[in-house]
Amino acid sequence: MAVGLMGLPTLHPVPGIRWGTAQAGIKKPGRTDVVLMEIAAGSTCAAVYTRNAFCAAPVIVAKRHGVVTTPSYLLINTGNANAGTGERGLKDAEKCCQAVAELMGCQPEQVLPFSTGVIGEPLPVDKILAALPTAKASFNEALWAEAARGIMTTDTVPKAASKQIRINGVTVTISGISKGAGMIRPDMATMLAYIATDVAMPMALLQQALSEAMNRSFNCITVDGDTSTNDSCVLVATGKSGVRFESLTAPGFAQFQQALNEVCETLAQAIVRDGEGATKFITIDVEGGSSFAECRQVADAVAHSPLVKTAFFASDPNWGRILAAVGRAGVADLDINKIVIHLGDVCIVRNGGRDPEYTEQAGQKVMANEEITIRINLNRGQHRGHVWTCDFSYDYVKINAEYRT
Repeated sequence: MAVGLMGLPTLHPVPGIRWGTAQAGIKKPGRTDVVLMEIAAGSTCAAVYTRNAFCAAPVIVAKRHGVVTTPSYLLINTGNANAGTGERGLKDAEKCCQAVAELMGCQPEQVLPFSTGVIGEPLPVDKILAALPTAKASFNEALWAEAARGIMTTDTVPKAASKQIRINGVTVTISGISKGAGMIRPDMATMLAYIATDVAMPMALLQQALSEAMNRSFNCITVDGDTSTNDSCVLVATGKSGVRFESLTAPGFAQFQQALNEVCETLAQAIVRDGEGATKFITIDVEGGSSFAECRQVADAVAHSPLVKTAFFASDPNWGRILAAVGRAGVADLDINKIVIHLGDVCIVRNGGRDPEYTEQAGQKVMANEEITIRINLNRGQHRGHVWTCDFSYDYVKINAEYRT
């Protein structure tokens, strides 16, 4: 059960964006597994992708096409990652782009492909191509929820966020969907995420806006420490609202950036809340560091510790595991006597050891919650960083042990 996720919010259509969905039977019959996103002419597009050396064929093709022209269509399939498939995988991804181009009357380079699912298996191109006319026939501005469901793999719930704000007297919309539950530790990207807005801006500025939002959201989450071969995030600006930004200092841009950050944070946190088998949503907040990188180094060490994560699943206030993770984070010249660690509002570590006022009962009370914050103060600087993660449960092992069966 996803922690704290109670269903999809109201999803505002973004003028200039239409979605189409279809059932191709890629991995399982009877489920939506092909999604097509149509982007209005005149839009701009920004994207970030995984830096995994074994990046999937669709990532390679999407990068190539993105350099040539602004995309008109995004094609997404689930059930098969088309990763680790060599030259054949590249040709298969190109075939899918060619088919969309022929169906929609555009150039193949105007189609960006995305895949998610099992690694190492050939992409069932014929099934995807057969489903494309159905996806086209279903095109609608309001199919955001259906698209969110269509990109799911081991997700237990669809993930989406939407926000409307007033900028310079005009209503501006930002809506997005994402997927991911396992193999989650983004590296300059996320699992799969597609966000659109009806403002206009040059591509370079849009890329800056996306990078800023990424660093505050998707790059702050981890479920299991594994970076996927297929991680991709796309931000499209259609310009249909009439609001246009030319620079970071343009009136209203800061307001837009804040709203974009909030949408991305909601999508990113939803991935952790739905982490495979997750029963706890955990925030690790590190302050008092000499640099942001140092704070993230400590937060990551705690977030990636299987011992910490299993203790949270058991609701066991085994604070020594947190202390040990901080100590092995690799921070140079770390003065352990200055470090203060809180579990929720309960101080567990001070002056190099257990806080004198700490009681097991107090720690247990915090650990019984579904949402928990670990606060770590290094007391050696002014910087701060955070990571959102989840616990490791029996179900995480079961889900991944049976992933291909």
